[in-house]
Amino acid sequence: MEKMVECCLALIYILLTVASVGLLVVRMVEGRSVRWLVVLMVSGGILSCLVHSYVLKVGLVIVVCGLVHYIGRDEDMLPVLNRAVLITGCDSGLGHDLARCLDAAGMRVFAGVLDESSPGAVELKKASSSKLTVIQLDITNMSQIKQAYQYIQSQTGETGLWGLVNNAGVLGYVCDAELLPIKFYRKYLEVNFIGSVEVTQAFLPLIRQSKGRIISISSMAGEIPLPGFPAYGASKAALSAYSGTIRLELSRWGVKVIVIQPGAFKTNILGNREHWVRVHDEILSGLSPDVMEAYGEEYISSLQERLVKMSSSSSSNTEQFLDALKHALLSTRPKAFYYPGAAAWALPFLYRHSPTFLSDMIFSRIFMPPDVKPAQL
Repeated sequence: MEKMVECCLALIYILLTVASVGLLVVRMVEGRSVRWLVVLMVSGGILSCLVHSYVLKVGLVIVVCGLVHYIGRDEDMLPVLNRAVLITGCDSGLGHDLARCLDAAGMRVFAGVLDESSPGAVELKKASSSKLTVIQLDITNMSQIKQAYQYIQSQTGETGLWGLVNNAGVLGYVCDAELLPIKFYRKYLEVNFIGSVEVTQAFLPLIRQSKGRIISISSMAGEIPLPGFPAYGASKAALSAYSGTIRLELSRWGVKVIVIQPGAFKTNILGNREHWVRVHDEILSGLSPDVMEAYGEEYISSLQERLVKMSSSSSSNTEQFLDALKHALLSTRPKAFYYPGAAAWALPFLYRHSPTFLSDMIFSRIFMPPDVKPAQL
């Protein structure tokens, strides 16, 4: 009798294992994400090999199958009909791509741009449907924010604004903290943090009306210390902290607040050579003799090459970013944080869970190349 029970359990174990592998293969054929399913099933397989009792084997595989089903199940997505979204910083880069993507998906898109007559804004008007409206919106200009609010309020009526994507931001130059002029710290905070806060406060009545979503595009530099990004990192850290606070506060209203920390995507946020030369000259003219002697002009000039390398190594495929944004806007169960792109989750994970000396050494190797050093080193 015991032998028969054991044979039945062995058969059940094999069938469940085959079913789990079959589910994984189907998901792979469909082109859906299987990373966590593979990790889960491999872990379950190793554990079941270490367990000799078929009762425990069957129990373990049932648990694994349940988790596979839970993780792999299709998520309910909200319909796009009558849902409107405002995206800031759509002149170029990720904001431009996102506006076109959501427009193609059928959403009512209000694309805020710094300059309505810019090539990016003109292209957006031509390439998009009639549902997309390009809006003049400098997020540091309160008058333009108010005008945009009044217009969007008149267009959305009782439905309100479903989504606000705080995407507009500036970076423009990689530079040691001691070298960067104070005016740049103020500018980064004004655009990347204060501007997003002002837009959020202005449009919150429309978001609360629809019980919608506020999505802020932050950065790895806002969570981990990246050499060369002192002002940018500080401004994004402020944005992330602010988003976390209002996520708690606005949950009472049914509003969800989400932070996106993308990896390295090729955008115009790094600026161009003309901009780099201008900032370089401005930095040199403002340095004291002591600081100039410590760093040397050769080292300061090498900072531009770091920008060129960063730009060339960034990915031009923004599909992961766009998928994350669509999920954040339309999923019935959006995450609080998204990390699309290469190393977007790996570097923060390393910083949070490894000894400080180890993460410092790794980040220094990545972001402080040893080929050119300050003059006094």
